[in-house]
Amino acid sequence: MAAKSPKPSAAKKPAKAVKARKSTARFWLTYPPQRIKAPVIWQLGHQFKLVTSIRQASVTDVVGIVCLEVEGEAAEIAAGVKWLVKQGVSVEPVELSAVES
Repeated sequence: MAAKSPKPSAAKKPAKAVKARKSTARFWLTYPPQRIKAPVIWQLGHQFKLVTSIRQASVTDVVGIVCLEVEGEAAEIAAGVKWLVKQGVSVEPVELSAVES
Protein backbone atom coordinates (compact mmCIF):
# COMPACT_ATOMS: atom_id res chain seq x y z
CA MET A 1 0.00 0.00 0.00
CA ALA A 2 1.31 3.41 -0.94
CA ALA A 3 1.79 5.95 1.78
CA LYS A 4 -0.50 8.92 1.65
CA SER A 5 1.23 12.13 0.89
CA PRO A 6 0.44 15.01 3.18
CA LYS A 7 -2.24 17.38 1.99
CA PRO A 8 -0.75 20.20 0.04
CA SER A 9 -0.96 23.36 2.06
CA ALA A 10 -3.56 25.72 0.79
CA ALA A 11 -1.79 28.42 -1.14
CA LYS A 12 -2.53 31.80 0.30
CA LYS A 13 -4.80 33.75 -1.94
CA PRO A 14 -3.55 37.20 -2.76
CA ALA A 15 -5.33 39.86 -0.78
CA LYS A 16 -8.04 41.53 -2.79
CA ALA A 17 -7.18 45.02 -3.81
CA VAL A 18 -9.14 47.37 -1.65
CA LYS A 19 -11.40 49.40 -3.86
CA ALA A 20 -11.34 53.05 -3.03
CA ARG A 21 -14.73 54.36 -2.15
CA LYS A 22 -16.44 56.51 -4.69
CA SER A 23 -17.36 59.99 -3.62
CA THR A 24 -19.65 62.56 -5.14
CA ALA A 25 -19.17 66.29 -4.83
CA ARG A 26 -20.81 69.37 -6.34
CA PHE A 27 -19.01 72.58 -7.13
CA TRP A 28 -19.80 75.99 -8.55
CA LEU A 29 -17.29 76.75 -11.29
CA THR A 30 -16.83 80.35 -12.36
CA TYR A 31 -14.97 80.87 -15.63
CA PRO A 32 -13.20 84.10 -16.54
CA PRO A 33 -13.94 85.43 -20.07
CA GLN A 34 -10.75 83.96 -21.59
CA ARG A 35 -11.65 80.39 -20.44
CA ILE A 36 -15.36 80.32 -21.42
CA LYS A 37 -14.82 78.63 -24.78
CA ALA A 38 -12.19 76.15 -23.51
CA PRO A 39 -13.45 72.54 -23.04
CA VAL A 40 -12.40 72.50 -19.38
CA ILE A 41 -15.04 70.03 -18.15
CA TRP A 42 -14.31 67.63 -21.01
CA GLN A 43 -10.57 67.80 -20.18
CA LEU A 44 -11.31 67.23 -16.49
CA GLY A 45 -13.21 64.04 -17.27
CA HIS A 46 -10.43 62.74 -19.54
CA GLN A 47 -7.37 63.69 -17.47
CA PHE A 48 -8.78 62.36 -14.19
CA LYS A 49 -10.83 59.27 -13.37
CA LEU A 50 -13.95 61.31 -12.81
CA VAL A 51 -17.51 61.20 -14.08
CA THR A 52 -18.77 64.72 -14.64
CA SER A 53 -22.35 65.92 -14.77
CA ILE A 54 -23.40 69.50 -15.43
CA ARG A 55 -26.30 70.21 -13.10
CA GLN A 56 -26.87 73.85 -14.03
CA ALA A 57 -25.11 76.43 -16.20
CA SER A 58 -25.27 80.06 -17.23
CA VAL A 59 -22.79 81.27 -19.81
CA THR A 60 -22.42 84.71 -21.37
CA ASP A 61 -19.57 86.45 -23.18
CA VAL A 62 -18.46 87.92 -19.86
CA VAL A 63 -18.69 85.03 -17.40
CA GLY A 64 -19.51 81.33 -17.21
CA ILE A 65 -21.05 79.80 -14.11
CA VAL A 66 -21.53 76.03 -13.93
CA CYS A 67 -22.78 73.74 -11.18
CA LEU A 68 -20.73 70.59 -11.73
CA GLU A 69 -21.20 67.24 -10.02
CA VAL A 70 -18.19 64.93 -10.04
CA GLU A 71 -17.99 61.29 -9.01
CA GLY A 72 -14.79 59.37 -8.33
CA GLU A 73 -12.23 58.61 -5.66
CA ALA A 74 -11.73 61.44 -3.18
CA ALA A 75 -8.07 61.83 -4.19
CA GLU A 76 -9.06 62.14 -7.87
CA ILE A 77 -11.67 64.77 -7.02
CA ALA A 78 -9.10 66.76 -5.03
CA ALA A 79 -6.56 66.52 -7.86
CA GLY A 80 -9.22 67.58 -10.37
CA VAL A 81 -10.19 70.62 -8.29
CA LYS A 82 -6.53 71.62 -8.01
CA TRP A 83 -6.19 71.31 -11.79
CA LEU A 84 -9.30 73.45 -12.38
CA VAL A 85 -7.87 76.21 -10.21
CA LYS A 86 -4.62 76.08 -12.22
CA GLN A 87 -6.75 76.56 -15.34
CA GLY A 88 -8.04 79.86 -13.93
CA VAL A 89 -11.46 78.52 -12.94
CA SER A 90 -12.83 79.50 -9.53
CA VAL A 91 -14.12 76.45 -7.63
CA GLU A 92 -16.53 76.68 -4.67
CA PRO A 93 -18.37 73.78 -3.00
CA VAL A 94 -22.15 73.71 -3.38
CA GLU A 95 -24.02 73.94 -0.12
CA LEU A 96 -26.85 71.41 -0.25
CA SER A 97 -30.02 71.93 1.74
CA ALA A 98 -31.35 69.18 4.01
CA VAL A 99 -34.01 68.42 1.41
CA GLU A 100 -31.42 67.74 -1.35
CA SER A 101 -29.03 65.61 0.66
